[in-house]
Amino acid sequence: MQHPRELLASIFGFGAFRPGQEEIVEAVLAGRDTLAIMPTGGGKSLCFQLPALCRDGVTVVISPLIALMRDQVRSLREAGVEAGALTSGNTEEETEAVFQAIDAGRLKLLYMAPERLALGGTAALLRRARVSLIAVDEAHCVSQWGHDFRPDYLRIGDLKRALGVPLAAFTATADEETRAEIVTRLFDRQPPATFLRGFDRPNIHLAFAVKDSPRRQILDFAAARRGQSGIVYCATRAKTETLSQALHEARHLTCHYHGGMEAEERRRVEERFQREDGLIVCATIAFGMGIDKPDIRWVAHADLSKSIEAYYQEIGRAGRDGAPAETLTLYGPDDIRLRRAQIDESPAPLERKEADHARLNALLGLAEATGCRRQVLLRYFGEDSAPCGHCDLCDRPAQLFDATDAVRKALSAALRTGEWFGAGHLIDILTGNATPKVREKGHDQLPTFGVGGELSKSGWGAVFRQMMGRDLLRPDPERFGGLRMTEAARPILRGEAAITLRRDTVQAAARPAVKALVAEEDAPLLSALKAKRRALAEAARVPAYVIFPDRTLAEMAERRPATLDDMAGISGVGAKKLESYGAAFLSVITGAAESLHPARMRLAGQPAGAIFDRLAEAQLRLMRGEDGTGKPLSLSQSSLRRIAEARPQNLADLDRAGDLGAAKLDRFGTAFLEICRNG
Repeated sequence: MQHPRELLASIFGFGAFRPGQEEIVEAVLAGRDTLAIMPTGGGKSLCFQLPALCRDGVTVVISPLIALMRDQVRSLREAGVEAGALTSGNTEEETEAVFQAIDAGRLKLLYMAPERLALGGTAALLRRARVSLIAVDEAHCVSQWGHDFRPDYLRIGDLKRALGVPLAAFTATADEETRAEIVTRLFDRQPPATFLRGFDRPNIHLAFAVKDSPRRQILDFAAARRGQSGIVYCATRAKTETLSQALHEARHLTCHYHGGMEAEERRRVEERFQREDGLIVCATIAFGMGIDKPDIRWVAHADLSKSIEAYYQEIGRAGRDGAPAETLTLYGPDDIRLRRAQIDESPAPLERKEADHARLNALLGLAEATGCRRQVLLRYFGEDSAPCGHCDLCDRPAQLFDATDAVRKALSAALRTGEWFGAGHLIDILTGNATPKVREKGHDQLPTFGVGGELSKSGWGAVFRQMMGRDLLRPDPERFGGLRMTEAARPILRGEAAITLRRDTVQAAARPAVKALVAEEDAPLLSALKAKRRALAEAARVPAYVIFPDRTLAEMAERRPATLDDMAGISGVGAKKLESYGAAFLSVITGAAESLHPARMRLAGQPAGAIFDRLAEAQLRLMRGEDGTGKPLSLSQSSLRRIAEARPQNLADLDRAGDLGAAKLDRFGTAFLEICRNG
């Protein structure tokens, strides 16, 4: 049996384990029941894939999403590992190929959805396959009150007992309550070996901003990161569509995704996101669990998440390759009301509702933090840290003020009006604005009328929002959303406690500098390597990162290997990939400058250079037409350069820029325009 470290290098191309991986691999390899809570991007998959290659028999992997399973199977096969998946999305040929690999004893990893466990004969199939280990990905899906509950996960414990094999469970987010539920439902007899690895993702920049023209805020954030893959999470299906349209009009490559779309349409979006560089998906939370795309450079929330666990999992989809990534979460009083109402109106028992309010409070505490956000986030997961220097509040410290008097006035206004009114009416009372409603209710005669002149209307709005965020005031659904004081507010009202709030949260969030993958002098070579990767990926019909992730290409661009021996030392280049792609990428590196046509050389390091490369790839693909039988047609390199510089948006402009003529316009026009429009 090969040592895991040898396989780590020869199969996956990594010279060392990430922190925490090796001891988990050793526990799983030893046949111990294992529960590992690791941050997204921390390398969970490797912790069951490596033992699977070392152990006899088949490892069955229970995973919640077809797209995730198919993606991992593709990546394993590219690395030379026999893996297969049995899903409802399989063709008959794919399913038969899996059965043949099982019967021939070749298969090492078999992926399947939890729903397959409900089918008769599944346990018998797994016995026939000689399953020796069960791996459970996204194990928090077994929690009945969690945000990702999958009922068929409850069958996994029975499968473990039926097969009599060890089980390794993995998740990126599980608080103490959820961990206990995972242990109860998936394991029996002896408790599992449990590994709780650090939740910190230091490469991810954290930022929150109060909603202030939220569409503009999202568009500005995306514009500063043009050409980078990103996700915009939205609370409603309608917003995914309107935001996607706004991004499209701003000349971003974008699409939308939500649960109301047809299954085939959703599948196309998932495939596009996996394969295309620089695509932005505007989506509800229906999109994303298990997303394995390593080069997502940013995640934005157009609306507040449901809980701190959901937020952590959603932002964790960015920067899985370890390179710099950024987040932005927009929030406001309407988000707080919506999330409170969703909890209050749910069919859950009272104790569950209180737990959900506590989780939301933790997220609101992060949103309204007065110091380093990473400290607040990690403290929730039981970890201590120093200020990170890598969040918006470390970039620009919050402006604070003693808000004890203001909060007491706000609480008094709520109590004196019977806790039947929202923030807008209470602010009118505090600022002395005698609206018809204020006069009708006689609230202009209250002692609190006009006592809040020290703050503007927007300033009071920030105070009420922060009070809702601190759970001092809570919208009461039985009082039509009127703000009700909570027990947490009583010490402040009685003068027994002080409170500090932020003065600056109505201002726009500071925009962090966008981090580049490589130094400026290496950027032209990285662009050339990406062009080669894109061509190979399109030819093989696989996502670009299945060939190599961004981080591997960045290391190639920086280290510039001169031989295949040098190339083998690049992180992520295993033996199979070295054999498949090493020479192709080496030729780009060793001849990148000399082999460039003078027309292309003029565009080196410019955005037009990437467009030129895509135009050249499209021309090569369409030289003999879509079906490959047409008369050969091509343009000169100078024509491609002129098109790349002009970026025409219609056929007439394209013809003028490149002097194509009718035949070439018919052959290349549509493809060229799409490239120019998408950048």
